[in-house]
Amino acid sequence: MKTLKSLLEKKAKRISPVLDDKTIFFMFKKVLEEEFGRVGAAKFTPDFFKNKTIFVKSESSLWASELFLNKNKIIKGINKELGEETVKYIKLK
Repeated sequence: MKTLKSLLEKKAKRISPVLDDKTIFFMFKKVLEEEFGRVGAAKFTPDFFKNKTIFVKSESSLWASELFLNKNKIIKGINKELGEETVKYIKLK
């Protein structure tokens, strides 16, 4: 016989909150501001989120290189803020 606690834990795992694009983009911008400052964060525009990937437009190739070099740190920061592994990749367009 299963305990009530085990049933509730099982149900809680199935009902994880679905994060929308706006929330993920907000956290993306927040982590970018911590990393590059307000001016640097303004150089990037998140385009869309699909399959755990954020697609980002960059103002210039210089800033695209900066994002590429720091993408693992940014992904970790986003996932830490969200409390789960929501983002796995950042792709530049």
